[in-house]
Amino acid sequence: MTIETESAQLTLDVRNPATGRVVGRYPVHTAGDVDAAVARAEAAASWWAALNFADRARSLDRWRAEISRGRADLARVMSEEMGKPISDAKLEIAMALEHLKWAAHNAHSVLGRRSVRASLLTLDQECTVEYRPFGVVGVIGPWNYPVFTPLSSISFALAAGNTVVFKPSEYTPGVGVWLADAFARAVPNIPVLQVITGAGETGAALCRAGVGKIGFTGSTETGKRVMAACAETLTPVLMECGGKDALLVDADADLAAAADAALWGGMSNAGQTCLGVERVYVHTEVYDEFVELLVDSARGLRAGQGAAQIGPITMPKQLEVIRRHLADALALGGRAVLGGPDLIAGQFVQPTILVDVPEDCSAVTEETFGPTLTVTRVADMDDAVERVNASAYGLGATVFARRHGREIADRIRAGGTSINAFVAHATVPTLPLGGVGASGFGRVHGPDGLREFTYAKATTRQRFSSPLALTSFGRGPLTDAVVDLLVSVLHGRLP
Repeated sequence: MTIETESAQLTLDVRNPATGRVVGRYPVHTAGDVDAAVARAEAAASWWAALNFADRARSLDRWRAEISRGRADLARVMSEEMGKPISDAKLEIAMALEHLKWAAHNAHSVLGRRSVRASLLTLDQECTVEYRPFGVVGVIGPWNYPVFTPLSSISFALAAGNTVVFKPSEYTPGVGVWLADAFARAVPNIPVLQVITGAGETGAALCRAGVGKIGFTGSTETGKRVMAACAETLTPVLMECGGKDALLVDADADLAAAADAALWGGMSNAGQTCLGVERVYVHTEVYDEFVELLVDSARGLRAGQGAAQIGPITMPKQLEVIRRHLADALALGGRAVLGGPDLIAGQFVQPTILVDVPEDCSAVTEETFGPTLTVTRVADMDDAVERVNASAYGLGATVFARRHGREIADRIRAGGTSINAFVAHATVPTLPLGGVGASGFGRVHGPDGLREFTYAKATTRQRFSSPLALTSFGRGPLTDAVVDLLVSVLHGRLP
């Protein structure tokens, strides 16, 4: 990714990380451009919000159909811009469409007006609650899953009745433009979904543009800068940040399935997955057998072009992080039982499995974002859970165990945990997805994801005159006595 000046207009050159070839050129939108986009979105917001849930669902269904019909072309753009294998790109699109469909068809039941019960002291009131859109939502998306992850915010924000201004990563702007163009074919002539392109300055301008909320996905450090910019205007934020997710293997686990999950979780997308497996903790009774299975399975994987199962590292600067973590691990007594720093060539990092790595090593404590795994022997699952929870991150986790999987999962501090399947909780449309600690806050997906892009609106209507005029200067001693008696009866006795 390079920024060039062309006729007084800054442009963004996007390069294929596998070849270095320029695959796209996009404008670097200024703060003025961003403000203009938000103004257009505000004008469109009143029309979009005025539609009923069914009409919005029909519009989103048309968009979903556009994406589905063009999925081969979209997968090509994804692969060219960030290096993901075509088959993985198509899988990502399929997952995104599942969540888009769920959001469109469940928004009414989750967000629509409903009655709630009053209390004994407020029986004269008819009470309702509903969830209203903010108006305009800004979405700042990542490059590693440039369709699935931003659509987790965009789909739900749109279904909730917001218009969206989307700033894709500077590494994958073409994916964002493709999605917006597809939406424009489904909902023509009204800027319900717009895309602005550029680097960090463009994203900062979106944070300061007065939108109703920002949905951010990216590194924890970038998330802190986004929060600081949003704080200037008290713009609320959804933070989907980094992770250092672990996979735990108990003594009675299906070792072949656990090894397969660890391998996919750690190596797919070249390890560039916030929910990816970076740490593996294995019960001592099965540790040696598990490592042998894992290494044997990994030997057939290769990072490269063409038919290779693993693509390049998208961001050149991430290579230095990977090298530093590997060097730190080896210097502190760790061993590479597969791969290693000598097998890094250009933008490609071959699968690397490390053992005997100390827990205070950067390869264990910091997000690596590369096709590497640390595998650690533990005395039992108590030891494993303690090590997992020692991390500042708390995004997700995976547990493999036949008898005690639920008990182990319940003790892990994370936004989601999957038992006997890698990251299944992220693929289920009805479940929330998000983290705790350094992994951020707020949720996408499911009912929580819809409510994330709304505010709760409470309404009451007095049905009849209350015999107890509580909120009046005309309240007398008799009313006070009755209220005092009710308080004693309702709240003064233990159940």
